[in-house]
Amino acid sequence: MLPVILGGIVLLLVIVVVVSRRRAGTGQSLDDRLNELAALGQSVTLEELELSQPFSQRVLIPMLEALSKMAQRFTPQHTIEASRHKLELAGLAHKIKPTQFLGYRMAAAIVLGMASLMIAFASALPVLQRLLAIIVAFVLGYMLPSVWLGSKISARQTSIVKALPDALDLLTICVEAGLGFDAAMSKVAEKWENELSLAFMHTVQEMQLGKLRREAMRNMANSMDVPDMTTFVAAIVQADTLGVSMAKVMRIQSDTMRIKRRQRAEEKAHQAPVKMMFPLVFFIFPTILIVLLGPAIIKIKNVGIFNS
Repeated sequence: MLPVILGGIVLLLVIVVVVSRRRAGTGQSLDDRLNELAALGQSVTLEELELSQPFSQRVLIPMLEALSKMAQRFTPQHTIEASRHKLELAGLAHKIKPTQFLGYRMAAAIVLGMASLMIAFASALPVLQRLLAIIVAFVLGYMLPSVWLGSKISARQTSIVKALPDALDLLTICVEAGLGFDAAMSKVAEKWENELSLAFMHTVQEMQLGKLRREAMRNMANSMDVPDMTTFVAAIVQADTLGVSMAKVMRIQSDTMRIKRRQRAEEKAHQAPVKMMFPLVFFIFPTILIVLLGPAIIKIKNVGIFNS
C-alpha cells in the first residue's frame, strides 16, 4: 500500500501546483463561448458547454475558490492585507488575489495533511509519533506557499537591484536630452523587459490616468521595498516639490547607484574565499588526502610496518 499512497500524494501535489499556477481568469467564460457559438449558428446547451471544459476548470478551480472564500471568512483583515502586500512585492498582485493565495495555502495544508494521515495509518509508528507527523505535515503544507512567495519576492528584488543602475543612466540621458520625466520613464520601460521596466510602465500609466507624480512614485517604491529605489524616489519627489533641476538630481542618483553596484561587487568578491572554505574542507581536501596518502598507506601496509 505504501507505493500506492506515495503515488497518490505525488499526483495530488502535482495537481495542486498546476492548478495554483493557472490564472483564474484565463480562457473564455461560458457566456463568451455561448455568444461565439451563437454567432456561428451552432446550437449547444449550457450543460454540454460545461462538460466540454477541462477537469481543472470544472472541479479543481471551483474547489480552490470555495477554499478561498472560507479562508477570507476566518482570516483577519490585517493578514489579508499582509498577503496582498507580499503578492505586490512578488509582482503577482495582478495574477493572484490575496484570498486565492490563502485558499492555496489551505489546499496545500489539506493535501499534505491527508497524505500524512494515510501514511500514518499504514505505518507501525506509535500513536504520538503519528499525531506529530500529521500536525507537522499540516503546518508544512500551510507554510510552503509562503516560502515559494518569499523566494519570488527575493528574486524580483534582486532583479530590480541589478537593473536599476543601467535604467537610471538611460533615464538621466533621456532627461538631459530634453525629454520630460514621464516620457523618459516610458523610454526606459520600452528598452528592457524586466521587473523594473514593468514597474516604470505601470507608474507611467498611473500618472497618465491623473495620479500625482509623487503618489505614483511612492506607490512604485512601496511595491518594490528596495532601499535603492526608495532613495531614488525620495530624491525625485523632493526635487519635484522644491523645483530643483531634475537632470542634476538624476545625475547624482545615477552616479550613486553605480558606486553602490561596484561596492556590492567588491563585497561579493571578498565573500568568495569564505564561501569556498566549506567545500574545500569537506569535499576537496579529503579527496586530495586520499589520493596522496592512499598509495603510501598501501605500500607501508605491504611492507609490514604496521604488523611489526
